Amino acid sequence: MTRIDPFYLIVGDVGRLVPLLPLGVRLVQLRLKDMSRTELREQITEAKALCAAHGAQLVVNDYWQIALDLGCDFVHLGQEDMDGADFAALRRYGMRFGLSTHDEAELERALSFGPAYVALGPVYPTLLKKMKWGPQGLERVRSWKAMAGKTPLVGIGGLTPERLPGLFAAGADSAAVVTDIQQAADPVARCWEWVTATREYVR
Repeated sequence: MTRIDPFYLIVGDVGRLVPLLPLGVRLVQLRLKDMSRTELREQITEAKALCAAHGAQLVVNDYWQIALDLGCDFVHLGQEDMDGADFAALRRYGMRFGLSTHDEAELERALSFGPAYVALGPVYPTLLKKMKWGPQGLERVRSWKAMAGKTPLVGIGGLTPERLPGLFAAGADSAAVVTDIQQAADPVARCWEWVTATREYVR
């Protein structure tokens, strides 16, 4: 079983990592959108170096081919990304991968690939993007964990530090956060709240 940190920070630009990594962040997803291939490579290269310097695990969202080329070792794939991914190549290079799921069919499919973790979302209502799935709720977290077994489960969507006890009690192994930190009046202070709130769940 792969163990993952209970606090999973997701950022949309490498610049956001500079003030946050020193706070003790150990697991980071770089979710890049609408960039040229050159920009993508520059962002991923810089993020890899920053994470290495601070002892954090970098997870590259979607761009598994660039991640392989740059020597990264962890990617995250959504359901659509999975269709075009070369899982044989990922395994050959020792690349770990996490997979998004939203319903039981997607979970069953994801687990068949032997992922490092599966993600369930949105757990609560989220403002990040329009989703065709409504809030999953904690009962779904419980059932997902029962089906996932030893595969770590990441909860995402509408999470706050105050909601962490319920999420982890329901069986989640990690809490992924985007907007609660990015849209905070003081992202650094809010990130520190997350780091301290999740330390008790480190296994």
